[in-house]
Amino acid sequence: MEKEPFTADDLVRFSRHFILKEIGEEGQRRLKEARVLVVGAGGLGNAVVPYLAAAGVGTLGIVDGDTVALSNLQRQVMFTTADVGKPKAQLLRDWVQRQNPAVDVHVYPEFLTTANALQIFRDYDIVVDATDNFPTRYLINDAAVLSGKPYVYGAIYRFEGQVAVFNVERNEGEQAVNYRDVFPEPPPPELVPSCAEGGVLGVLPGIIGTMQALEVIKWVVGAGRLLAGEMLLLDTLHWSMERIVIPPDPNNPISGKNPTIRELQDYQWFCQHAAQADPVPEITPRELERWKAAQRPFFLLDVREPFERQIVTLPAELIPAGKVETALERIPRDVPVVVYCRSGVRSARVVRLLLERGWPEVYNLAGGILAYVQHIRPDWPVY
Repeated sequence: MEKEPFTADDLVRFSRHFILKEIGEEGQRRLKEARVLVVGAGGLGNAVVPYLAAAGVGTLGIVDGDTVALSNLQRQVMFTTADVGKPKAQLLRDWVQRQNPAVDVHVYPEFLTTANALQIFRDYDIVVDATDNFPTRYLINDAAVLSGKPYVYGAIYRFEGQVAVFNVERNEGEQAVNYRDVFPEPPPPELVPSCAEGGVLGVLPGIIGTMQALEVIKWVVGAGRLLAGEMLLLDTLHWSMERIVIPPDPNNPISGKNPTIRELQDYQWFCQHAAQADPVPEITPRELERWKAAQRPFFLLDVREPFERQIVTLPAELIPAGKVETALERIPRDVPVVVYCRSGVRSARVVRLLLERGWPEVYNLAGGILAYVQHIRPDWPVY
C-alpha cells in the first residue's frame, strides 16, 4: 500500500526532525503512525504529552480521572489558575489540539483500574507510566507484561527522579525486565511518603517527563540506546546521575521461572498489605468525633510542618515529625495519644516511634487530615 505523503505543513513543522539522519522521513512517518498511551496527566504527564504531540505522534491516549488543584500549579505547568477544578485529561487534550490539530487524542477521564487496564492498553503500541502511586505502578507493570506492551517508567521525589524502559529486551535474545524485577513488592506505606508529604521540586517532573518522552520517541523511530534493562537515577540537587543495569529476577512473580501472577490483582489491597509488617493502631475520623462527643480524654498531636497548619488544622499540639524524638517530654503518657499529619504517612512513623519508646496507647488518624476533611468537614480546604 502506498504511503500517505507528508503535507506541506508537515514538512515545515517537522523540518528539524527530517534533518536528523536518526529520524528522517521514515522515523517521522513512524511517529505519525504511533499510538502512545500516557497514564497520568499530572506533573510527569504535563511534560510527556506536550512533547509527544509536538514530535508528531499520531495517536495519543490520556488516562486520568483527577481535576486540577491549586497545589498542582507549582509543577503542572500546562494548567492555569483558571483551570482549578477542571479535568486534567480534558485540559491536556484541548492543549494538544491547539498545538498540533493532526494528533488524534483519546481521553479516558477515569483512573486506571483492574477492570479497564487491559482493554485500554490493547489499542496502543507503548505505554507511559506518568503516575505517582504504587497501586497504579504495579497495575501498569502487570497489565503491560500480560498484554506484551513496552512501557516507559518515571518517578519523582523531592529532588530525585528515575527513568526506565520496561518490557523491552536490553540486547537481542535477552529476557526483558519489568518493574517487579526491581521492586518485587511495595514497601510498607508508612515508609514511602508521597510528593505531597515529602515535597517535590517544581521543575523535576518536567525534567523526568521529557526524558520519558525522549525514550518513547527513540523506541518508535528505532534510534539510539534505550534505557531498556536499565534505570537512570538522577539527583538534581547535587547533579549526580547513575545508570544501573537491572538483571532479570528468576523469582519475579509475573515473569520469573515460576510465575504466579496470571491476571490483574486488587492493587490497592496489595500495596497496603503485601509488604506491611505490623500495622500501627489507627482511629478513623468518625471514631475521633465520637471520642470528642463523649468527652473522652486524649492528646492530639499534629506532626506536620508549621506552614501546613496555616492551611487547615485541628486543635492539637504541633511537633513536626522530624522533631518529635527531641520533644518527647511534651507528649503525655497517661491518656491516649492520637497523631495526625496530612494523609497518615508521617504520623504512622511517629506512632511506631512512640510505641517503641513505651507509650501505652497511641493511634494514627487514618488518612490524616485529608480523610477528616472528606468525612467530617468537607467545607474545609485541602492541599
